[in-house]
Amino acid sequence: MSVTDTDNGLWIRRFATSAENAPQLVCLPHAGGSASFYYPVATALAPAVEVLAIQYPGRQDRRQESCVDDIHELAGRLFTILRPLMGRPMALFGHSMGATLGFELARLMEQAGQPVSRLFASGRRAPSRPRHESVHLLDDQGLLADVRKLSGTDSRILDDEELLRMALPAIRADYRAVETYAYRPGPQLTCPVTVFTGDDDPKTTLDEARAWATHTTGAFDLDVFPGGHFFLTEHQPAILRKIAQQLAV
Repeated sequence: MSVTDTDNGLWIRRFATSAENAPQLVCLPHAGGSASFYYPVATALAPAVEVLAIQYPGRQDRRQESCVDDIHELAGRLFTILRPLMGRPMALFGHSMGATLGFELARLMEQAGQPVSRLFASGRRAPSRPRHESVHLLDDQGLLADVRKLSGTDSRILDDEELLRMALPAIRADYRAVETYAYRPGPQLTCPVTVFTGDDDPKTTLDEARAWATHTTGAFDLDVFPGGHFFLTEHQPAILRKIAQQLAV
């Protein structure tokens, strides 16, 4: 265990005040992303939902720490952090890399007898539908070309050479984590799974998104939105309404 795994203040960011005993929504960033991506989500859902935005090691105020470039290891470390908070309903939301991480984290929670109330998987194909991808092996320009194509990184970072130099190690480590991820067959989840996807996402076809249904014995729900990989920024109000409705059940 890392010494940082005893301090959930490094991992968990709370951007809004929630009602007592509000359901918890753990938000897991995309590759190259950070907890601040979920600031609008936290403020929009408060006080009915407590958003726990996760800050991975190796970026922003944690950039002095080593990045974690393995999904299974990252899930295990997050489980250690979140386990003391599992006394009330906890759902998971992950976009892109965060969706795969959410799946593995949900598996660990079920194994521990503390299943999540729902898994929201956004912008990512089902874990059992691999593709051969090796963007993490490209040089810096090749890696950044893919980042720009997906439009998921703040343009202020992409246009600022100093910020970009600081962000690159985390971006590359995250790409390595998601591109080298290998699904390990095992029991299905029992929690409901809601999937959000864009109809023009180069990283996920509709068939690959529907395949999430094979990973749970619980209810399955698929919402398709116009747009590419970061469709959720354009359709945030509709997505947040859906999340709020499903967490209120």
